[in-house]
Amino acid sequence: MYKAVRARMRALVCRMRGARKDAGMATSEYAMGLLAAVGFAAVLYKVVTSGPVGEALQAVVNRALSAQV
Repeated sequence: MYKAVRARMRALVCRMRGARKDAGMATSEYAMGLLAAVGFAAVLYKVVTSGPVGEALQAVVNRALSAQV
């Protein structure tokens, strides 16, 4: 029984070590992810502040605020 418990513990420890190897991003990956997020935010900001989209969003907000309860 001791050998079985020891084998299970060894397998569990090995599995935990394997999970920790790629648990996070390296600094370069973090920087690239941050640049991608900033780029996406800039594109989204330009789209949302454009004329037609802004008018559509304003219409949705006005309709929601004037809804009868």
